[in-house]
Amino acid sequence: MGSHPREKFATQVDGEILATVREIARSEGRQLQALVDEALADLVEKRRRTKPRTHVMAAYQASHERFAELYRKLAE
Repeated sequence: MGSHPREKFATQVDGEILATVREIARSEGRQLQALVDEALADLVEKRRRTKPRTHVMAAYQASHERFAELYRKLAE
């Protein structure tokens, strides 16, 4: 992500959270911007992991189509 051009944006955040993040940045000797970058990257990765991959869902659906009767019996 570091090789992409940087872009400015403005937002608002809870004052207590911002104070805590500033303290973390100070204690780690890092810039606030670096922590914001890290937090946003973590959020993006977390959201990507929650979406099933297309080929996995296709295999799942095919399994249900092929073994529906077996799954029903196992559920009993």
